[in-house]
Amino acid sequence: MGQLRRFLVEREVPGIGGMSIVELCGVSRASNQAIEKIGGSIQWQHSYVAGDRTFCIYLADGEATIQVHAELSGFPVTRITEIPQIIDPTTANN
Repeated sequence: MGQLRRFLVEREVPGIGGMSIVELCGVSRASNQAIEKIGGSIQWQHSYVAGDRTFCIYLADGEATIQVHAELSGFPVTRITEIPQIIDPTTANN
């Protein structure tokens, strides 16, 4: 397993913005089951749901692992962007 890097994974999921908490629970369960199958080379941190899209933050050893997760979970990837750096309001204090 390589060093884990942070990625933003964008997915087009028609209707996800209108899903109930029970339906979102099922989506989360499918993602967690895929992660269990893959092992320690990927971690799901959280996702933002907006309209028909999700914007998911993952730690992974590379884009190939994210693609495997997409195949196993049944949620295709629209775009993967590596996030090499994070800033926030406290960055101004450096």
